[in-house]
Amino acid sequence: MSSYISGIGCISPQQTIGSSNLLEEPVNSQALFLQCIQPESYRDYIDPLLSRRLSRNIKMGITAALISIKESGIDNPGAVITGTGMGSVVDTEKFLTTMLDNNETLLNPTNFMQSTYNTISSQIAIMLKCSNYNTTYVHRGFSFESALADGMDLMNRGEAESALIGGIDEMSENHFVISSLTGAWRQRAESNLSLLKTPAEGTIPGEGSVYFTLTKNCQPSSYALLDCLKTFYKPKSKSAVVEAIDNLLNENSLTSADIDLVVAGLNGDKTSDAWYHTITVELFENKPVAAFKHLCGEYYTASAFGLWLASNIIKQQRIPPVALYKGKTPGTIRRILLYNHYAGEQHVAMLLRVIPK
Repeated sequence: MSSYISGIGCISPQQTIGSSNLLEEPVNSQALFLQCIQPESYRDYIDPLLSRRLSRNIKMGITAALISIKESGIDNPGAVITGTGMGSVVDTEKFLTTMLDNNETLLNPTNFMQSTYNTISSQIAIMLKCSNYNTTYVHRGFSFESALADGMDLMNRGEAESALIGGIDEMSENHFVISSLTGAWRQRAESNLSLLKTPAEGTIPGEGSVYFTLTKNCQPSSYALLDCLKTFYKPKSKSAVVEAIDNLLNENSLTSADIDLVVAGLNGDKTSDAWYHTITVELFENKPVAAFKHLCGEYYTASAFGLWLASNIIKQQRIPPVALYKGKTPGTIRRILLYNHYAGEQHVAMLLRVIPK
């Protein structure tokens, strides 16, 4: 059953708050990792007394959720569901560092409480006075997709009329250093906007907080229809993913010719991008392709930023030049296939379409 994307709140390394211009002035960062551009003041969203006790990550999550809810016009969502790959990394680091420095005595419980994965969903529910279904998924590269699937399933079963669903992760210097040991990141500061033009080993990590309000019925604020999503775990080959996406199209009575745009998670890493090139060549050779990870960086829930971009492209019927990877903008964008993977293990495909008039 399709769900309407009726509200979005997005905090990212780009100017995505308080701006109706879709990436017209992209932010170019020369850095080892990308960090979010926060609101000038959280006072408009969170009580200052409460804000003082909250970490940066939690404030970003609450703010993105409140923006999404306000835009949708839904006062009390039927569910609050968050997906996160790492949770509040900085709070976890603070708690562990203090524990070591103080020999496990005189510990501040605040950092521990805010380091738990479900803190963000819980705080959002408290602020909204929402006592409905509330959960958090921590499934690495499937974290946001698990939250999205759960929310859509709740509405499909008639257990909710709406669902607030988010994907959030943060990056810190310590986490960057530790995760660099896997060889996933580039070791020199590079321009993120040039990332796809200089393919090499590794990419630039990032972070983001994106919340969507899904509804069963169309709202005046609705962006697009999310028809379905499908996940594939550790496919045996690139051809297996091509076959799986082709089957997904067939299941929805579609062919590759019905897709007007492919939004792909290209990130400049040669090994990672090979998956996307196979899909676009074998299934969508003559279709335009848009990319998004050079704008937000690579992280567990980066597909949430991709869904933000795809939703806005459908609603505004235009592709930002900074996002267009190849091809030309079609005259009408009716259907979009969003394809993303994390580390070649967790793969997801989503189908979006324009809202019928």
